[in-house]
Amino acid sequence: METGNNTQFSEFFLLGFSEDPELQPLIFGLFLSMYLLTVFGNLLIILVTISDSHLHTPMYFFLSNLSFVDICFTSTTIPKMLQNIETQSKAITYEGCIIQVYFYIFFAGLDDFLLTVMAYDRFLAICHPLHYTVIMNPQLCGLLVLVSWMMSAMNSLLQSLMVLQLTFCTEVEIPHFFCELSQMVQLACSNTFLNDMVMYVASVLLAGGPFAGILYSYSKIVSAIRRISSTQGKLKAFSTCASHLSVVFLFYCTSLGVYLSSAATHSSHSSATASVMYTVVTPMLNPFIYSLRNKDIKRALKRVPPVVVLKKFPSFQSVKNLNWNLIFCSYYTY
Repeated sequence: METGNNTQFSEFFLLGFSEDPELQPLIFGLFLSMYLLTVFGNLLIILVTISDSHLHTPMYFFLSNLSFVDICFTSTTIPKMLQNIETQSKAITYEGCIIQVYFYIFFAGLDDFLLTVMAYDRFLAICHPLHYTVIMNPQLCGLLVLVSWMMSAMNSLLQSLMVLQLTFCTEVEIPHFFCELSQMVQLACSNTFLNDMVMYVASVLLAGGPFAGILYSYSKIVSAIRRISSTQGKLKAFSTCASHLSVVFLFYCTSLGVYLSSAATHSSHSSATASVMYTVVTPMLNPFIYSLRNKDIKRALKRVPPVVVLKKFPSFQSVKNLNWNLIFCSYYTY
């Protein structure tokens, strides 16, 4: 294939986790199960948040956005991997690889921004409770989400356009289960200095910046909680941000674990295995964390009648005889 960047191949090859044919059914079943749990769990969060008027607050507005992003995040990589296993093919087109890089960076960055916005929301709720409803109005909530989408889109667009300038000559095997940016840059036979600099600066600004914002918010939250005199008041204040803090801890610890494992082993296959934690496992666990540790979600799952969900989502009319409350509660409370 001849393109503007002199790429000579029309496709890349994703090596995945193992070339052993006997392991392919196991890998397929494992990732299919995790993908379905991720989609189903996050979709339930969105449906319950929309259906229950008690959850029409900034906190749950951001949570429903995070759930939507998690569904899109896993859908960027897992379906293609499952398709390759099913068809016994490792190929992905050059255009498909660039698109996958774009959306992977886009939704990963959006996850990071939304976690930061949610930390800011908890900061206002705990440190400025009397002014919370005035400050965190619907206009500001929408603006924060819009800015998060725009910044993430600009970053992923820049990174993708930088990849388009590279030349790939002979080596087109990516030792990963999806088109990961750094792996693609390493395969290039042209000068990648500018790409490396852009990736480094973007990581510092768009990953380190939100993380610093989260640390600042929680430092203020801890200070505010320590000033509360009663133990019950401290526990009540902490409970409002416990779920978010758990998700932040899981997201950043798994991301840091991937980076450290890659730096320590210098093995691409080890990096691919470790990256499963934040690309698949973290989005899958988020609904469990927010439901099992959140009384509002639990009450909403029990309170929302099936007919409300069916009216809001007519595509479910064909299964209106199902007891949705039973499904919701059994899925989230075991």
